[in-house]
Amino acid sequence: MPIANRLYAEFLGTAWLVLGGCGSAVLAAGFPQLGIGFAGVALAFGLTVLTMVYALGPVSGGHFNPAVTVGLAFGRRFPWSDVVQYVIAQVLGGIAGAAILYVVATGKAGADIGSFATNGYGEHSPGKYGLLAAAVIEVVMTFGFVTVIVAATDRRAHAVAAGLAIGLCLTLIHLVSIPVTNTSVNPARSTAPALFVGGAALEQLWLFWVAPIVGGAIAGLAYRLLAPED
Repeated sequence: MPIANRLYAEFLGTAWLVLGGCGSAVLAAGFPQLGIGFAGVALAFGLTVLTMVYALGPVSGGHFNPAVTVGLAFGRRFPWSDVVQYVIAQVLGGIAGAAILYVVATGKAGADIGSFATNGYGEHSPGKYGLLAAAVIEVVMTFGFVTVIVAATDRRAHAVAAGLAIGLCLTLIHLVSIPVTNTSVNPARSTAPALFVGGAALEQLWLFWVAPIVGGAIAGLAYRLLAPED
């Protein structure tokens, strides 16, 4: 598949993830009487990935996440030569999704976007968890997510079930970690809303690049030991 097609698929898939996942948090999580709550937001994030993995996975591999791309590269499942291009496409896609969400969220009188589904620790954590707790949860949850991805897409696995496993894994991750960091496990997802909020969201953004990338890299390396190729 030509690189331009793959980059567009990564752009579109990441835009969908941010629009659907963050959109559920911004527009629907606390909606009066009909709010979907944390569980609904977790499901929304899982559904965004599940739907786009099946729709666009055949084109680009369905990463939609720099930590996944880096993890797959460490696992020798993706060429390092394409990593930077994929990450750029993912970040730009996330920004596009956040821009659409911002237009919608500010489309009523007296609109206040609040935290705009940004990630944070300390005073900016939903449960006021500190830096260490946030770093640990992001590394561990990204490790688990990338492990599921590399395992479910292994040529020895049942390929038809990969999208379902990946989507359900992301749902589970959000159910656990929303109270801690508002759940990142994806630097592109964290960067996009932070650009619209600024302030502490941008100041703390470094963690939501470093921790997921570390978790993804460890997962890629570990899977090579767990299930080496014949």
